[in-house]
Amino acid sequence: METERLRLGRFTAEDVDLLVELDSDPEVMRFLTGQPTSRAEIEGVVLPEILAVYAEHPELGTFKAEDETGFVGWFGMQPTKDPATVDLGYRLKRTAWGNGYATEGTVALIEEAFTELGMEWVVADTMAVNHRSRAVMRRSGLRFARLYHEYFEDPLPGTEFGEVEYALDRQTWEAGRRA
Repeated sequence: METERLRLGRFTAEDVDLLVELDSDPEVMRFLTGQPTSRAEIEGVVLPEILAVYAEHPELGTFKAEDETGFVGWFGMQPTKDPATVDLGYRLKRTAWGNGYATEGTVALIEEAFTELGMEWVVADTMAVNHRSRAVMRRSGLRFARLYHEYFEDPLPGTEFGEVEYALDRQTWEAGRRA
């Protein structure tokens, strides 16, 4: 898949270093785990899980994002319990922040979900205090759906304010395209 400035493709077993570099930045991981992901976890858990989703759901998964300079992060379109719904997400290198890539890639995934994959809903979630990701969701056309609380044994700062879910259904998306 390509956008105006991004190429999205599958990760391979050789992409460990890209994921280690991305997940080693504490600011990138701030609202996710709060700490870098170890190389061992990327090699033994993260990358194998990414590759397993491709095998089970060929159109879905976590897609490597590149611009003209190279790797900038990833965008995800994950399966959910409902086969007509996908869960969107992204993770970008800090050097890619502020360039509109998050919105550009998310809009492309929404269009792919509705036009090519026949999905009825797309959803995305983040910590309520993650205002930058919430802004990306709004700019991408997703709408606030709910605030909810999860229990975490080792919660990140801000967890007490909850998680938010944004969503968009096919009918609303289509109406927006016609407007």
